[in-house]
Amino acid sequence: MGAVKTKRMPRAVREQQMLDAAVRTFGQRGYMAASMDEIAELAGVSKPLVYLYLNSKEDLFTACIRREAKALTEAVRTSVRPGLPADRQLWDGLQAFFAHTGEHPDGWSVLHLQARTHGEPFAAEVAAMREEIVAFVTELIAVAAREAHRDPDLAEREVAGLAEALFGAAESLAAWANATPGVTARQAAATLMNFAWAGLGNLMEGRPWSPPTSQEPAPTVVP
Repeated sequence: MGAVKTKRMPRAVREQQMLDAAVRTFGQRGYMAASMDEIAELAGVSKPLVYLYLNSKEDLFTACIRREAKALTEAVRTSVRPGLPADRQLWDGLQAFFAHTGEHPDGWSVLHLQARTHGEPFAAEVAAMREEIVAFVTELIAVAAREAHRDPDLAEREVAGLAEALFGAAESLAAWANATPGVTARQAAATLMNFAWAGLGNLMEGRPWSPPTSQEPAPTVVP
């Protein structure tokens, strides 16, 4: 076979073309099984050009993680309109999250599966994305809770755990939705709202669930 012939185009465009091919390959085949030859062929470029632009397989994978993480974070942030009720903001954010992960299953596979299982540097990139989204959701819930409780000093730590749990549930539900034919972003978002908002809604109204004041006796085991 002869060398791959490529048309001249701006470096930024060519690099995105390579990243598109890499995300598809990493997402579908996994980091270890993916080869630079396969990525180069899918991108329509030579393997030396991939190395020239992105240095190594590790650097290419890191670039994929960063691009997909940025795109997902921006999709969630731009969907939420300040000034709307908290449940509507959360609903819009969840719909955007599930729409993006559903429309970009290979990118979601890179973030949710591949990056977490192939070394600390990759996992750290995803952890940074999670922290940013969780902080965004924490602030959203905290602002609504302060308004509901008329307490401007309500600490974010009071709702930080809820935001972390909510995002963890969203991650798991996105993986399930992508693997289940026919599940739409709207359906996935509604499922999570039904699961989470009953508790969050009560919190906003000052009616959080409280654990029992004393330990209940253990049930008697009949031999």
